[in-house]
Amino acid sequence: MLNRRTALALPALLLAPAAARAENWKPPAGQQMRLLVGSAAGGTTDIMARMLSQHLLQKWGSPVVVENRTGAGGTIATAEVVRSRPDGLNLLSGNIGPQAIAYSLYRNLSYRPDQLTNIAGTITGPNVLVVNADSPVRSMAEFVAWLRRERGKVSFASTGAGQSTHLSPVWMLQLLNAEAIHVPYRGSAPAQTAILSNEVGFLIDNLTGVIEQVRAGKMRALAVTSAERSPALPNVPAMRETLPELASYEVNTWFGIFGPAGLPAEITNGLNADINAWVELPETRRRFTELGGTPLVRTPATFTQFVQAETAKWRTVIQKEGLQIDAN
Repeated sequence: MLNRRTALALPALLLAPAAARAENWKPPAGQQMRLLVGSAAGGTTDIMARMLSQHLLQKWGSPVVVENRTGAGGTIATAEVVRSRPDGLNLLSGNIGPQAIAYSLYRNLSYRPDQLTNIAGTITGPNVLVVNADSPVRSMAEFVAWLRRERGKVSFASTGAGQSTHLSPVWMLQLLNAEAIHVPYRGSAPAQTAILSNEVGFLIDNLTGVIEQVRAGKMRALAVTSAERSPALPNVPAMRETLPELASYEVNTWFGIFGPAGLPAEITNGLNADINAWVELPETRRRFTELGGTPLVRTPATFTQFVQAETAKWRTVIQKEGLQIDAN
């Protein structure tokens, strides 16, 4: 028979192994994890995946393979993860586009929010409006004058239809009563190449994705999309401070890790703990600062609440603008 002291201690003994299992989950021996990215190599979504994969490889001793599945604003990669088994071996490095904006933007989207498990956030930060460094446009006032002078002729790149890099300029153009031609690319790297080669006139991309080009003097940053200036580019104004028409303008983009629906709590919580521990490392925070972003640390529950709020926000913006397109 159990004595009173043993009986009182038994619940804690029973709970401790479960907590330990949740915090120490890793792929079964001999199996590798796939971390899908919905855009080309070189953008923030890809950078986050590759940084995290290296950390998990070192922690687990099991390979974590990053695979780029480009196209349709990141929805192709998302759909592949949605169809995968909920065993923790097929995850998604996602972002604001396919995980929030897409639900309202696409008429025929092949997945729903409840078909994903929101595991953990990684990084958040503003977008930034950039032009080629050789462009004669040096300020927001000159930029707007250029748009209005060449109405409907200036082109802008995005990292894909439905991404924040698409809707950020759409909202800006509406507020400015201006027009420009959208040219979507399959990720940040080809969109940046288009700016550097003068194939397009401007780009509003994640600051984390283009900051090195700005620092290298290859791109000129005209404004950031956050409410305040970014510490990473203190001399670049917030867009809302530049012109009265843009006083209400504010956009922040974000990134995170997702899995298919039905992912067991043990796996979800274990991955969340490992990802948050990686985000909190001094070297990770240092790299995030270099990229112009800040850590997005959440539990699975609070990350889900965050994603739901972002989805509702962009639904309002999209409906107001009357935007809707077909998923490819």
